[in-house]
Amino acid sequence: MIVKRVRVKNESGLDSRPAAIIVRKASSYQSKFSIIREGFRVNGKSIIGVMTLVAEPGLELTLEFNGTDEEQAAADIVAFFENGFQE
Repeated sequence: MIVKRVRVKNESGLDSRPAAIIVRKASSYQSKFSIIREGFRVNGKSIIGVMTLVAEPGLELTLEFNGTDEEQAAADIVAFFENGFQE
């Protein structure tokens, strides 16, 4: 399992566009992917789950990756957060 802490860096927060991209990216990997906000855990492959986080700018989130391709999934999705949701 890989656990990473990331911060929401864009001005709009984790709104529908970046949420959809995160779900698309996560769904391309076999590993399980969870996003945790203050103890509340959601499936990172579920658009509904990701949208329920209501992650505003500056918020710190924990990402968990678990599976055969967890390293690739973590690198891809963490980079997306670090780049302010720019692909």
